[in-house]
Amino acid sequence: MSALTVDPWHALGDPTRRRVFARVAHSPCSVTEIAQDLPVSRPAVSQHLRVLLDARLVDVHQQGRLRMYQARPDGLAELRHELESYWTQALTTFKKVAEQTYQAEPLE
Repeated sequence: MSALTVDPWHALGDPTRRRVFARVAHSPCSVTEIAQDLPVSRPAVSQHLRVLLDARLVDVHQQGRLRMYQARPDGLAELRHELESYWTQALTTFKKVAEQTYQAEPLE
């Protein structure tokens, strides 16, 4: 891994890279297997995987002559935590606005 860690949001910002990530999240696979499923070259797949590795979203291990890539079990944890905090804040804000604007109907 490089000395500089890539922001996982940036890493997944590219549509092709998201497809590469989805492929390795489905099951461990080699660059060749990924390239067969996508309209990009093996060198391009390797570059996308390098970014995903640097973002700590995937791991790689040697299996015979092949380098097999797979999604890291905790790779999306940081992103998920951020999304949950945004969702919690949005719900809190919605509740606050609803309570401030609520006007009870007069009872007859």
